[in-house]
Amino acid sequence: MTLISVKFSTQEIELLSSLASDQLFRREFIDPRLPGHRSNPAELNLGKKLVERLRLTADKVKRAPMPKRNGTHAV
Repeated sequence: MTLISVKFSTQEIELLSSLASDQLFRREFIDPRLPGHRSNPAELNLGKKLVERLRLTADKVKRAPMPKRNGTHAV
Protein backbone atom coordinates (compact mmCIF):
# COMPACT_ATOMS: atom_id res chain seq x y z
CA MET A 1 0.00 0.00 0.00
CA THR A 2 1.33 3.42 -0.96
CA LEU A 3 0.98 6.17 1.64
CA ILE A 4 0.03 9.66 0.50
CA SER A 5 0.31 12.80 2.64
CA VAL A 6 -2.26 15.55 2.15
CA LYS A 7 -2.96 18.65 4.24
CA PHE A 8 -6.56 19.39 5.24
CA SER A 9 -8.12 21.89 7.59
CA THR A 10 -10.10 20.57 10.54
CA GLN A 11 -13.31 21.69 8.85
CA GLU A 12 -12.39 19.78 5.67
CA ILE A 13 -11.64 16.59 7.63
CA GLU A 14 -14.96 16.86 9.45
CA LEU A 15 -16.79 17.28 6.15
CA LEU A 16 -14.94 14.35 4.55
CA SER A 17 -15.72 12.08 7.50
CA SER A 18 -19.38 13.07 7.36
CA LEU A 19 -19.62 12.44 3.61
CA ALA A 20 -17.77 9.12 3.90
CA SER A 21 -20.00 8.05 6.79
CA ASP A 22 -23.11 8.80 4.73
CA GLN A 23 -21.73 6.80 1.81
CA LEU A 24 -20.91 3.85 4.08
CA PHE A 25 -24.46 3.90 5.43
CA ARG A 26 -25.75 3.76 1.88
CA ARG A 27 -23.46 0.87 0.95
CA GLU A 28 -24.32 -1.08 4.09
CA PHE A 29 -28.10 -0.58 4.33
CA ILE A 30 -29.53 0.81 1.07
CA ASP A 31 -27.50 -0.70 -1.77
CA PRO A 32 -28.06 -4.34 -0.68
CA ARG A 33 -31.77 -3.86 -1.45
CA LEU A 34 -31.02 -3.00 -5.09
CA PRO A 35 -31.18 -5.82 -7.64
CA GLY A 36 -27.79 -7.16 -8.69
CA HIS A 37 -25.92 -5.61 -5.78
CA ARG A 38 -22.67 -7.30 -4.79
CA SER A 39 -21.36 -6.35 -1.40
CA ASN A 40 -17.68 -6.05 -0.53
CA PRO A 41 -17.33 -6.55 3.25
CA ALA A 42 -13.57 -5.90 3.21
CA GLU A 43 -14.08 -2.51 1.53
CA LEU A 44 -16.89 -1.64 3.94
CA ASN A 45 -14.70 -2.47 6.96
CA LEU A 46 -11.80 -0.43 5.53
CA GLY A 47 -14.16 2.50 5.00
CA LYS A 48 -15.39 2.30 8.60
CA LYS A 49 -11.81 2.31 9.88
CA LEU A 50 -11.00 5.28 7.65
CA VAL A 51 -13.96 7.29 8.94
CA GLU A 52 -12.91 6.51 12.51
CA ARG A 53 -9.34 7.70 11.79
CA LEU A 54 -10.64 10.91 10.21
CA ARG A 55 -12.84 11.62 13.23
CA LEU A 56 -10.05 10.87 15.70
CA THR A 57 -7.72 13.19 13.80
CA ALA A 58 -10.26 16.02 13.83
CA ASP A 59 -10.91 15.47 17.56
CA LYS A 60 -7.18 15.57 18.37
CA VAL A 61 -6.77 18.88 16.57
CA LYS A 62 -9.79 20.39 18.33
CA ARG A 63 -8.45 19.38 21.76
CA ALA A 64 -4.85 20.52 21.13
CA PRO A 65 -3.97 23.77 22.91
CA MET A 66 -3.24 26.73 20.69
CA PRO A 67 0.45 27.68 20.53
CA LYS A 68 1.33 30.63 22.77
CA ARG A 69 2.23 33.88 21.06
CA ASN A 70 4.70 36.21 22.67
CA GLY A 71 3.98 39.13 20.37
CA THR A 72 7.50 39.41 18.95
CA HIS A 73 6.53 38.41 15.44
CA ALA A 74 3.32 38.09 13.44
CA VAL A 75 2.20 34.71 12.21
